[in-house]
Amino acid sequence: MDRLHADRASARNEQAALRVLSTDLDGTLIPLPEHGENSRDLKQLADEIATHRLTLVYVTGRHFESARGAMAEHGLPEPDWLICDVGTSIFRRSAVEGYIEAQTYLHHQTAILAGYAIEQLQQRLSSIDALTLQEPEKQGRFKLSYYADAKRLDELASEIRRRLDETKAPFTLIESVDPFNGDGLLDLLPRGVSKAYALRWWAEQTDRVRESIVFAGDSGNDLAALSAGYCAIVVGNADRSLAARATSEHLEQGWLDRLYLAQAHATSGVLEGWRWFRNAQRKG
Repeated sequence: MDRLHADRASARNEQAALRVLSTDLDGTLIPLPEHGENSRDLKQLADEIATHRLTLVYVTGRHFESARGAMAEHGLPEPDWLICDVGTSIFRRSAVEGYIEAQTYLHHQTAILAGYAIEQLQQRLSSIDALTLQEPEKQGRFKLSYYADAKRLDELASEIRRRLDETKAPFTLIESVDPFNGDGLLDLLPRGVSKAYALRWWAEQTDRVRESIVFAGDSGNDLAALSAGYCAIVVGNADRSLAARATSEHLEQGWLDRLYLAQAHATSGVLEGWRWFRNAQRKG
């Protein structure tokens, strides 16, 4: 019996070993031009990924082509999976066919909307003058995105949510502020969908336990994933209010060892956090 318990404990530990590095791109993994150390640390992080044979997942608000462009521009390592459009599209990298979109995830979101069209939602919101549609390439099959004055973001978000409730539109609103230019960003997605939702769906589909996943982020639309029970890294350039909210969420859940607030910025913060979790697991 002791041997059986030992084998089960060993299996659980093996399953929970850190196997996945998932990360936001802008403000997180992508090197910041004013931080020269980021480019050096990107190479070290790529070496760590290869050495430890990690599954690499990018989780970004960018659409697919934009994410691919950023990967080429900044020399980012090729991910095994790419979650784009604030969690509304998922792509798997194939050695033969390149990136293939997960059709089952598309069908899943179609079922959530139950025939409610994005165009119908846009019409419902057209009378809110303070909203500016983002560029066509930033829209998606399951995503409607607006710019807004960051100072009015809370007010506008409340109004949009009121209209969603009134019409029972099956959408979720995610608001955030662009850390580079200060624009207010409003993304409407199928009800419940977010970066965190997509990452959880991916983990379930690929049979990963959350303790085996590290997630790194820097902005408001990363909060749900930072607070979902993964080993979470808040990079040093993130707004301190995000760090405070993530800390509060972890304490509320009783998680005392799943959040790391990095000192270093962007890429270097991801490397710092990954090494902290890896070393902590070794000691454990």
